[in-house]
Amino acid sequence: MTITSRQNPLVARFRTAARGDVGGVMLLDGTHLVSDAIAANVAFQLAAVTTQSSDQPEIRQLIDALVRLGVELVVVSGSVMDAVSPVKTPSGIVALAERPPADLDQLYVGAGALVVAAIDVQDPGNLGAIVRVAEAAGATGVAAAGGSANPFGWKALRGSMGSAFRLPVVPRVSIESALAATSKAGCRLVAAMLSGDAPDQMPLTGPIALFVGAEGQGLPDDVLSACDGRIAVPMTPPVESLNVAVPANRPGCSVKVLTFSLQRSSK
Repeated sequence: MTITSRQNPLVARFRTAARGDVGGVMLLDGTHLVSDAIAANVAFQLAAVTTQSSDQPEIRQLIDALVRLGVELVVVSGSVMDAVSPVKTPSGIVALAERPPADLDQLYVGAGALVVAAIDVQDPGNLGAIVRVAEAAGATGVAAAGGSANPFGWKALRGSMGSAFRLPVVPRVSIESALAATSKAGCRLVAAMLSGDAPDQMPLTGPIALFVGAEGQGLPDDVLSACDGRIAVPMTPPVESLNVAVPANRPGCSVKVLTFSLQRSSK
């Protein structure tokens, strides 16, 4: 049977999950995210496909893999897929899955802990990019603190390109909890800033927590006062700032610094 009504409760279930409003449920849209989630052994609840998309070889392989995992599959019309998928041009497959469990203590395990704490990063695409860079650079986890976007919302998941399935990520952490966890783990707290020490001038060994700030206003004063050091990527005038997910914002975070510092600390 094919679901053809946009009034079907299934539609509301997917749309609510896309906003990240349903407990530990996340919406995966598209072949890339579904494939990465399968590879990461993420627990699926439900998947939806259209009749047309099920004939595509890539989606057919995903359907077969989901069936082997015992995941419930539903067939929907094109108009229903348009309603359950948050993207403008749906790929033909969406799924509901359970968020990988993680807590703050898990991020700081081991003498080489390397944690990225995103503070008030409100753009979900930027937050997703930070998670992706953190995994690529060898971080042990990411905390989305303060007013940061939900790292398991659909836009952030697309930005992280599957990294949120593999790297421990803790959403909706208070800034106080993020600072307390850093102190408890004995980590050195480093602020990524527009102004500060050059990456090659700051020793980045031992357990480290790198705090990156919001688009526009950067890190709050109470976080800066708690930091042990500040690190920055020099820029050539008149450029003063770039997107939080590229190299630096003003006066806050730097993903270029993040990449450099995490790579350096692993040497």
